[in-house]
Amino acid sequence: MKFILASNSPRRRELLAGLVPQFDVEPSRFSEKGAGLCAYDAALLNACGKARDVAARHADCAVLGADTVVSLDGRILGKPVNEADARRMLRALSGREHEVLTGICLIADGREAQDVVTTRVTFSRLSDEVIERYVASGLPLDKAGAYGIQDGYPLVERHCGSYSNVVGLPLERLREMLRAAHLI
Repeated sequence: MKFILASNSPRRRELLAGLVPQFDVEPSRFSEKGAGLCAYDAALLNACGKARDVAARHADCAVLGADTVVSLDGRILGKPVNEADARRMLRALSGREHEVLTGICLIADGREAQDVVTTRVTFSRLSDEVIERYVASGLPLDKAGAYGIQDGYPLVERHCGSYSNVVGLPLERLREMLRAAHLI
């Protein structure tokens, strides 16, 4: 069965390649939602919306949708709109614990499996110098919460839960879902 990742994220493509050796990429046209929703509901709604959008055009394929949300004190931190917004988010996260939630939705053979995986992340206390260097790199501008745990900067002190979830795709849970759907 042909497999499609309903995402244009290079990080998700890289992670998925470790589980599914061959797949196509077709970004969804679903408009992400979040206003007024808790992080859990937003991650799940967006993941399912993306998967359903692509699956509607490819009924004979397995389709995976995912959405990662950063939540600090119950507020969703999306992708920063500019460098100033990235600085604001990084300062808010500095020295604090937050949650990273990724919703995943797998559609195959007319069945849908969905879940949300949560990882708790504690940020280091970030100096203005670290924040400025990181923002100047351009790396935080396309990531929820304005950071990537994998970016090589001294941002994260520790995490509790799935590392790959923080990158954008909880591989441990996805592997279970793929096995249950007989896709691996």
